[in-house]
Amino acid sequence: MKNHKYEIKVEWTGNEGKGTLNYKAYNRNHTISGNGKYKEILGSSDPSFLGDKSKYNPEDLFLSSLSACHMLWYLHLCSVHKIIVTNYVDNATGIMEESKNGSGKFKEVTLHPSVTIENKELVDKANELHSEANKMCFIANSCNFKIAHKPKTIIT
Repeated sequence: MKNHKYEIKVEWTGNEGKGTLNYKAYNRNHTISGNGKYKEILGSSDPSFLGDKSKYNPEDLFLSSLSACHMLWYLHLCSVHKIIVTNYVDNATGIMEESKNGSGKFKEVTLHPSVTIENKELVDKANELHSEANKMCFIANSCNFKIAHKPKTIIT
């Protein structure tokens, strides 16, 4: 088996002078960056946890990772099966359940890819490939819950 190593830097930028003196004494802002990456990502926590709603939170990034991984595998599989995709947009949704102690976990994610292809005879195959992409997706394979797919296929 082949191993792949990933490195990312997360730096807290939310010290407002008192550190973590108490729960409301600091903000949740942080940057996410990678060696040689184009730009940094501005992050915070969800507004429910005193975060900045204008910045990405870990839950947003988790959901976007699932969506992007699925898309990349799907496009690969379409190219292998000679399905020409000209547009792909996913409006993914996820539900995180918070426990009484404040911890939580995602309990469901649904991907809603809208895919434009050129050949109407390949619509059924294009739709089937979402299941195959899910089986191949590294991020989906790391999850302990089912990821649903509600694809819409459009013909150019």
